[in-house]
Amino acid sequence: MLFFPTAGSTNDVAAACVERWTEAGDADALEGLVVLADAQTAGRGRHGRVWQSPPGSGLYVSVLLTPWRARVDPARAATLVTLAAGVALAEGVEAATGLRADLKWPNDLLAGGRKLSGILAEASSSTGGRGAPGLDTVIVGFGINVHPAAFPAELADRATSIETELGRAVDRAPVLAAVLSSLAGRYEDLLAGRFDAILDAWRRRAPSAVGRRVRWTGPEGTREGVAAGIDDRGALLVRTAGGTERIVAGEVAWL
Repeated sequence: MLFFPTAGSTNDVAAACVERWTEAGDADALEGLVVLADAQTAGRGRHGRVWQSPPGSGLYVSVLLTPWRARVDPARAATLVTLAAGVALAEGVEAATGLRADLKWPNDLLAGGRKLSGILAEASSSTGGRGAPGLDTVIVGFGINVHPAAFPAELADRATSIETELGRAVDRAPVLAAVLSSLAGRYEDLLAGRFDAILDAWRRRAPSAVGRRVRWTGPEGTREGVAAGIDDRGALLVRTAGGTERIVAGEVAWL
């Protein structure tokens, strides 16, 4: 584990490690590396959004995984990394604190309908690796709001923290330990090809993935439909007047 009192972005630190260790010919040894910061000055979420990361208030973590090692369908394992991480974070938070979090496709944890945690998975390809291009290493970054100070007061209608939901003080260390333990278990599920276990666990924690109206932007412009769950590769299914659409990535607004 690498710990920094302050880092720009733990994902950027992790990516620099991949580049440096690849040049040294030892990139395989990076699997499982954890980068932890007490604060970030350039934390980010999907689509370049800022992730508030003040000191002493949340968990700001990146973990390096190599899904090309999967013993069954490595490409599918890489595709499901974000959903597996979401399940692991929800399970870890609940194990450490008793707080049950819901999942929102593709990468958010919610409590009381507000954002508790976000996940940013980024591919970092190492030259000469054995996986598909761009999939050798996946950097799974996540932020978890533990204390209310983790986000500005003006975001209180959209964001929350573990302490806010529980109404009591929470130590970050046991939460981190539980989340990393759960992540290790769900990663082993990916490597062993136990994809249905991950998908079923995700579905149980994602009530909004079925029956919720959504809007998204695709090649044909802005569209709307009703969420109909996820498929076996983690894509969001949406029913429209013209049939069922499969959304793999992009901006989805939950209405």
